[in-house]
Amino acid sequence: MKIAVLIPCFNEEATVEKVILDFKQALPQANIFVYDNNSTDNSYIVAKRNGAIVKKEYRRGKGNVVRSMFLDIEADIYVMVDADDTYPAQEVLTLINPIVSCEADMCVGDRHSNGSYLQQNKRMFHNFGNNLVAKLINILYKEDLKDIMSGYRAFNRDFVKHFPIHSSGFEIETEMSIHALDKRFKIKEVPVSYKDREDGSVSKLNTYTDGYKILKTIFWLFKDYKPLMFFSIIAGVFFIFSLVAGVPVIVEFVRTHYIAKVPSAILAVGLMLISTMTLFIGFVLDTVTKQHKDNFELFRLNNKYK
Repeated sequence: MKIAVLIPCFNEEATVEKVILDFKQALPQANIFVYDNNSTDNSYIVAKRNGAIVKKEYRRGKGNVVRSMFLDIEADIYVMVDADDTYPAQEVLTLINPIVSCEADMCVGDRHSNGSYLQQNKRMFHNFGNNLVAKLINILYKEDLKDIMSGYRAFNRDFVKHFPIHSSGFEIETEMSIHALDKRFKIKEVPVSYKDREDGSVSKLNTYTDGYKILKTIFWLFKDYKPLMFFSIIAGVFFIFSLVAGVPVIVEFVRTHYIAKVPSAILAVGLMLISTMTLFIGFVLDTVTKQHKDNFELFRLNNKYK
């Protein structure tokens, strides 16, 4: 099988050489691709010097880099890893074995099950953010995934070539996980060890800015992938507000056969109409989404058996 190792890179001059050499040793038959994302240091030169296939991606953001990689690179198995030397190359065979044996379409390097991320990570709120994102997605899809935001993953060709990437930044891993769950790709998590960055290597992930983007991505993908549930929640909120405004009016009418609280009555009717319309929108979009899923499955089948 043709294996491609994909390394998104932005200002990782201090570590990219070791990542390339480690993966060359662990997977000598693989092609190593480094896509440089407008680095201001010597990352491009270092990667080129160490025998990687190096290309430039001028649109800033990890999601844009991964999108270009998935579009450009042809392989049977894809391994994605960060250029910061936080993931172990020597465990890559454990990561790709479920892909080779067709147990999974996407295999995720789980940093949390063995406790290595909790021990090694020194950045405040990152562990909390990872757990929060995992919990939200698991609630939505009734799953039990441990590491939603791991940057160490393996994919088969089917997943890579049928993944429409919308994210531009670090929310790409969250989008991958939600897309795989929604489109019923097989996901497997394997525990991997994690070590924090070496001195001189600086994280590009901003806890607050990128955390907000990730939560926003979950919100919009929830709307796109599960519209009935999304709009039902909104409809339920308006329904409750309508009851709060309308019940006193109804009680008053039952007692006096007269409505004095006309503004409250109008508000209650308006909120109930909004609730009904929102629920109707949810039903319509749910039908559209189900049709899209059917078309997606047919598209995959047609490509598979060409």
